Amino acid sequence: MAYILHLETSTKQCSVALAFEGKPLVSRKLLSESFSHSEKLHLFISETLGEVDVTPSELNAIAVSKGPGSYTGLRIGVAAAKGLCFALDIPLIALNSLEILAQNPIEKGIDFIIPMIDARRMEVFTAVFNREREWVQKTKALILSPDSFKDVVHQKSCLVLGDGAQKFKALNPEINAQFSLNDEHPDALNMVQMAWEKYCLQDFESLAYFEPFYLKDFQTTPPKDKTGI
Repeated sequence: MAYILHLETSTKQCSVALAFEGKPLVSRKLLSESFSHSEKLHLFISETLGEVDVTPSELNAIAVSKGPGSYTGLRIGVAAAKGLCFALDIPLIALNSLEILAQNPIEKGIDFIIPMIDARRMEVFTAVFNREREWVQKTKALILSPDSFKDVVHQKSCLVLGDGAQKFKALNPEINAQFSLNDEHPDALNMVQMAWEKYCLQDFESLAYFEPFYLKDFQTTPPKDKTGI
């Protein structure tokens, strides 16, 4: 038996999901321009557990989005996750925010998935995945231009999604791109399967040393994660 609580706070959306052995049970989420994470996160955790009568002591792990994304949002989410892990003596699982966003359903004929998280002005946090959600291009901060991703997509098709996608669409990109109609954000429900796989592999973070993946802070020094993802 394994209950995993999932916390996603990397953008303006705050979401929480509880799953049992890789199957989602209940979730909460709120998209707010005012970044109400500090007010809503612990409330959502309490409501999520209470709806299915699961106590904190029954949790087996906490999964959190590690970034990239909002500095404030990531700090709140990671602090809550680490606090629960320390208090309950359970492991921490960390997932990349862009990989979480890339789990959204895609239509047939799409070769690549390009998630984008708004990083202000014409900059986004982004990466590239193939249709099997395998990494093609590592996480990076990118100032968008019309020829962005031409070296990866070539003549194939791609789906661009996330709250940074509309900035790219406005540039009339020189690739065969489809754009999601929704202002999509990483969601705790999309963490469930990936977190369960990491749990089964015992792929856990060090509570003492784990920090959010702010990305921009790492531009002048090499990141601890040598894979870049």
